[in-house]
Amino acid sequence: MAGAAGPARITLWGIEVFVATAEERSISAAARRLGASPSAVSQQLTNLEAALGATLLLRSARPVVLTSAGEAFRRRAEAILNEAAQARTEVQGTEHAPLGRLRLGMIDDLEADITPPLLTRLAERLPGCQFLLETNASHVLYDQLDAQALDLIVAAEMGPAQSWAEVHPLWSEDFLVAVRAGEVDADGDLLAQLRDRPLVHYTTRHHMGRLVQTHLVRLNLTLAHRFELDSYHALLAMVGQGEGWTILPPLALMRARRLLPGLDILPLPFERLSRRIVLSARAGQLGELPSLVAEETRELLDRLVLGPAGEAYPSLKGKVTLL
Repeated sequence: MAGAAGPARITLWGIEVFVATAEERSISAAARRLGASPSAVSQQLTNLEAALGATLLLRSARPVVLTSAGEAFRRRAEAILNEAAQARTEVQGTEHAPLGRLRLGMIDDLEADITPPLLTRLAERLPGCQFLLETNASHVLYDQLDAQALDLIVAAEMGPAQSWAEVHPLWSEDFLVAVRAGEVDADGDLLAQLRDRPLVHYTTRHHMGRLVQTHLVRLNLTLAHRFELDSYHALLAMVGQGEGWTILPPLALMRARRLLPGLDILPLPFERLSRRIVLSARAGQLGELPSLVAEETRELLDRLVLGPAGEAYPSLKGKVTLL
């Protein structure tokens, strides 16, 4: 019929409005971020929902809540915006065009010591770029990278790299034993002494805990344990109270270093176990940026963490190798 409105369309602007609202959990906050009016943001959301035939947000809730359809579309929306940014970069002059948005994933080990100065340096190098940081376990970060919800991640290596990924090794570290100070004789049969004490296990819901568990099974070592925790601080606090001993990599120990004075840090009394931390990104999408972030991460780790920790706690010195 002449003059009738056409079907609602999905627009890039509508997707950007939706992602901003989903992240801010507020229409007014999304409007401020985008430089638009709340009414314009609300209209774009209405248009998008009409085009998709689904309700994405419960706008009457405070804060705004995503529906199950909204959660599903958000993953796709972030990937669409990332692809649009990459296309804009290629059209405007390849790697020399400014990057508008960078979504970075980091393992918990780097949250406090490395991530803030790294983001500060990247902000100086990439003026006008908006940064989104997600701190999580390695397996979650890889899933997010695979779904194109993150642009690059720093995480433990979990097997062969995907064909679409570029990988930059950062460091390797050998796992160590932590036990309450003075509780064992380091010159005696350490394994025999530890067998008499329960293992306080890092959670096997995460890759690192499964790595330790698999190593013990392969060595046919059965160790009693009552506690399985996902917090370095809580785990080492229990060890310091004499509830048992644990196996952790040096970066985990350094993150909870306020607890180290009450602990003895010793080599594993059986076959070596190590892990590698790498930076991964989708190959060819960010130019030289992944290599730059890897270089900055190594330098910050060496200067801000490894150097001071090695001086303060000689048992940790040389236990991390930069790659």
